Amino acid sequence: MKLTEFIKDKGMLLLLHIVCMYVLFVYLRLTDYNTSNIALILVFWLVLLAAWLLVTYRQRKKYFREMEQILEKTDRRYLLGELLPDSFRLEDRLYKEMIHRSNKSVIERIRQLEEEQEDYKEYIESWVHEIKAPITGISLVCENRRHVPAVFDDFKTISLENKKIENYVDMALYYARSKEVYKDYMIQKTSLKEVVCEVLDKNRLLLIQNRVQADISCKDMVYTDKKWIAFILNQLILNSVKYKKESPVFYIRTRRAEHGVFLTVEDNGTGIRPEELSRIFEKGFTGTNGRKEERSTGMGLYLCRRLCDKMGIGIYAESEYGRGTKMIVEFPVSNYISRD
Repeated sequence: MKLTEFIKDKGMLLLLHIVCMYVLFVYLRLTDYNTSNIALILVFWLVLLAAWLLVTYRQRKKYFREMEQILEKTDRRYLLGELLPDSFRLEDRLYKEMIHRSNKSVIERIRQLEEEQEDYKEYIESWVHEIKAPITGISLVCENRRHVPAVFDDFKTISLENKKIENYVDMALYYARSKEVYKDYMIQKTSLKEVVCEVLDKNRLLLIQNRVQADISCKDMVYTDKKWIAFILNQLILNSVKYKKESPVFYIRTRRAEHGVFLTVEDNGTGIRPEELSRIFEKGFTGTNGRKEERSTGMGLYLCRRLCDKMGIGIYAESEYGRGTKMIVEFPVSNYISRD
């Protein structure tokens, strides 16, 4: 709070004092009061008024500085009404009470929304687990009929579509859990080659149908959650398949560096335009390639970035439009992990 702003705020009070001083001056002159005494009275009045303004300004400035410090230190600014410093002024106490009542209403509303959100999240998770049962059943039926030549092609098509449904269901589940990864997160020594092989085996029909060749060289181990990394890797592979060109080849490599392990998923697909590369992890962003795919949602890479951020893993992309894309996942090595 600046002194000029304070003086401007007290404009009406100062005007009242000036009017009162003028009225007193006129009255004393009409009563033949000594001019020097009148001047002395007015000067004394001005000194008292200036002293009062200065003291009041310093008190108010200190009070509002304390409020600003409280706001800077707390991460829950809606609790300002509870944290306001005490004041002897009636207007400050009234403001504090009104802010307290307003904040109480906001907190109650936030709690209600959080409860509704939690209920919806629990419903989504339960629905996902329920829907996985018939998905698994369809997969088993297709697997059992794959050796029957007459119906093999039909069941192969059903199986592929079923895998797409399963992927979208998994996306819904992981999206619901992405805010609280720590509740379903178990760090253990993980073989990246094992994870890659599991993901490729899960999508083998899709890869065979699209005639994808996979070149794998993943010999490194990392400390992470196997299930979440499998989901992220699955999204990267599905994206590579979706935006493939003729004779698609995937190169999946790991490289150990001083500060971590890098997992690279490289393809020779359509690639990403330079002006779109920085936006591919944004929620709902589909880009030029995505608009060509009617079923593109722009959620896959967004979920990957969100999960990686929660787990402390880096993810970024390199691409040359028309020549392919390289997705890189970085597993940092903590200094607190003891090595054998």
